[in-house]
Amino acid sequence: MTQSTPWPKLKRDLIAILRGVKPDEVLAIGEELVNAGMDVIEVPLNSPEPFHSIEILAKNLPSHVLVGAGTVLDPADVGRLAAAGGRLMISPNVDVAVLAAAGAAGMVTMPGVFTPTEALAALKAGASGLKFFPASVLGPDGIKAISAILPKGTAIGAVGGVDETSFAAYAKVGVRTFGLGSSLYKVGASSAFVGERARATVEAYDRVFAAGA
Repeated sequence: MTQSTPWPKLKRDLIAILRGVKPDEVLAIGEELVNAGMDVIEVPLNSPEPFHSIEILAKNLPSHVLVGAGTVLDPADVGRLAAAGGRLMISPNVDVAVLAAAGAAGMVTMPGVFTPTEALAALKAGASGLKFFPASVLGPDGIKAISAILPKGTAIGAVGGVDETSFAAYAKVGVRTFGLGSSLYKVGASSAFVGERARATVEAYDRVFAAGA
């Protein structure tokens, strides 16, 4: 099994997914997220000028904030991500070459998986954690069933069709990491709106999980 950067110890395992965000708005949105208590931000690479947005966030947000890219499909983009200051690589699939490049760069990695075969292959390739996607299709019971064959302590994230109303159901099966996209940010949303949604999300998370426990 390839050595990987471990999934970090976070106060809240909440990943803000800013699909479609633009560089001229990303910092204000990022600041709202951090002020609300969210410390992981993903800019998917199918957003406008994603590496520019990542660079802005990485340079201007506090150093503890984990900033990176989603929808990473090409090993070459891992190099661009590193150059922009990104420390997180999230992908929709298990690509051994992409994981190897990100691992070599010391990045935290979370590839997308849906089956036991994909989950075990991702861990073998050095994934820091697993993104079960789309989680809304698998549901808590599906993730629980697959989790039974995973190594103890594997970081498991639920992404896709998940919002703050989902936390309690996933918590019952041991999931405490969530990627949140459209429930937090949609193209054109103001930073104030994102801040409001982030605060509601953090409050819901803290009601279900003892933050930092």
